[in-house]
Amino acid sequence: MAIGVFLLAGVALLAWKFSASGATKYPAVAVVAGEVAIPLKQVDDGQAHFFSYQNGATSIDFFVLKSQDGVMRAAFDACDVCYRDKQGYRQEGEEMVCVNCGQRFHSNLINEVKGGCNPAPLERRESDGRLLIREADLLQGNRYFERI
Repeated sequence: MAIGVFLLAGVALLAWKFSASGATKYPAVAVVAGEVAIPLKQVDDGQAHFFSYQNGATSIDFFVLKSQDGVMRAAFDACDVCYRDKQGYRQEGEEMVCVNCGQRFHSNLINEVKGGCNPAPLERRESDGRLLIREADLLQGNRYFERI
């Protein structure tokens, strides 16, 4: 019995240490001069590219993609409805699909349609061959990813 309690405590300690170590679900991005800069060449293939920004113990996950209408888009990997389940989105063709509820959203509408189960929009801009996202805008998504 004592060995079982000891092993359980050890596993819990390792899980806590791993979650607090800054490990992220997706490739981590760093802020330089108040912004994240992602080379457009890395994300202009029509595929959703997922990233994580570490804010203390919270990983803020987001994706960027170039939709078929040629616009670079960005959104948090969460929505106003299903964010508590922490499942995010997956891409199927030209649509992003909520993993939790299965609703589908055409990529041309990301950043255009807000609220409900739509991917929560993330402000971005293009400059000098880079997609730029301000740290302040990333921090707006913290509420979707905090562990309660």
